[in-house]
This record gives sequence, structure tokens and C-alpha cells, in this order.
Amino acid sequence: MIPRTNLPDGEMVPALGQGTWMMAEHASRREAEIAALRKGLDLGMTLIDTAEMYAEGAAEELVAEAISGRRDQVFLVSKAYPWNASVRALPRACAASLKRLGTDRIDLYLLHWRGDVPLAETVAAMEALRDAGHIRHWGVSNFSVADMEDLFAAGGWRCAANQILYNLTRRGPEWDLLPWLAAKGIPAMAYSPVEQGRLAGNADLHRIGQGLGLSAAQLALAWVLNRTGMIAIPKTGHAAHVSLNLRAAELGLTPAILAEVEGIFPAPMTAQPLETI
Repeated sequence: MIPRTNLPDGEMVPALGQGTWMMAEHASRREAEIAALRKGLDLGMTLIDTAEMYAEGAAEELVAEAISGRRDQVFLVSKAYPWNASVRALPRACAASLKRLGTDRIDLYLLHWRGDVPLAETVAAMEALRDAGHIRHWGVSNFSVADMEDLFAAGGWRCAANQILYNLTRRGPEWDLLPWLAAKGIPAMAYSPVEQGRLAGNADLHRIGQGLGLSAAQLALAWVLNRTGMIAIPKTGHAAHVSLNLRAAELGLTPAILAEVEGIFPAPMTAQPLETI
């Protein structure tokens, strides 16, 4: 069974979802990508993350096809460009995403990264969309502690998630950001939890994983999912890989295994800038 994570208002969502970054970029892969998303839904990975940026909206259209007839099973996440985060532009961007997604609401709508629009204006725009029923929750992506503090100072206390780059090679958020979010009851959503597949070839993870019946990629994903208040959104365009991700979600790692893995990929010793890909 997939573990679940609480949003600040108490709603529970799957801790393992499905990402769509770099999907819908090649017509030859479309059917396989749709099949992978549908397989994930069958296995309980009902949180699907996308964005207006991904393939310039084509990923949202792909998601719409994948969830056709199953919309009510899905916790749908999408993201807006920062230049669309104003009171005037955000409703238009949201309407365009809703049309591409073939739905009347987005469950979690994120500001993709911080831009030039004042955060107070973005908060007001998000709240208006929420009040109108076009979105159910809103949040941010790629926000540091300083950004989060500015967001709260701008009235953004309803922020429901912060989507960040987090994996064994990107542990910087553990120094300050993850504790800050935990204190507010805000989950982090880890994108690229296997470092865009690069951790799949790590020899140390392969060696440790063999004893658990896991691949290096599964172990890297299991490590991310081991953290309380974390949602991981790995992307795969192959249905067979989706089942492998489920295995990573179902396996709890022992303190000894965690210590061995973290000895190879140590925690940060000082504050670090928030990384992005």
C-alpha cells in the first residue's frame, strides 16, 4: 500500500505520485506514456503532477487523455509560469490549463518558481481562483526558506505544498527548508527523486539494494519516501517501471540501511542555496 501524506488542512494524498516532466515531447512515445500513467492510477499512484511549461501545454493534454473517465480518482497538480502569476494573468493561465486538462478544477495549483510579480498579488490571485472553485489548493515550487518567509509575510499562509529538487545527491533542503516546512505542516514534493535517472547507475546503491531485492533506482526512491511529510513524483514513460516504483514505496528502510546509504550521500553540514534543474 502506498503511504499517504497530509496537506495542511488534513487532506491526505499519496506520498508516491507520477511526474510528467519531459512527457509529450515525442509522438512515438505517446501511447507508452499514457499507458504508464494509467498503470500508475491502477496501482494507487493517483497524484499526477504536470505544468503549463511541460511541452508547452502538451503534457497537460496527455494527462487529460490518460485520466479520461477517471478524473475523480486523481489528485491533479499543475503549475503556472511566474510571469502568469498576476491578478490579471493567472486566471487566464489557469483557464487554459483547465481546458487542456479537460477538467473543471485543479486540485493543487503551484507557482512554478518565483518571478517578478509581487507575492502578495500572486497570493490574491490564487485565493480568488480557490474561492471560485477553479482550484482546491495552491502552493509553490522551488521556494527557499527566504522565499517561504516572504510568502507568509505576503499573506500566503494557505500554501499547501512546496515542490523542490530533492534526492540523495541534493540534500541541501534538510539543513533549513525541510524543518521550516515541517514546522508549518507543509509537505515538500520531491521532483527528480532519482536525479533524472542518474542514481540508477550508482554502484554503491546497486550493492546495497541487491540485499533488499531492490535496484539502485528503487533504493534511491525508497530513501526519499522514507522521510515524513514528503511526496515524490518520479516520472516514467514505461508501465513496467511504474510497478517498480510501487515496490520502493511499500518497503520501509531499516535504520542500518539508512545509515549505510547516508554514509555514502552525507547530509549537508552548512546552509546551501536551493538547487534546481
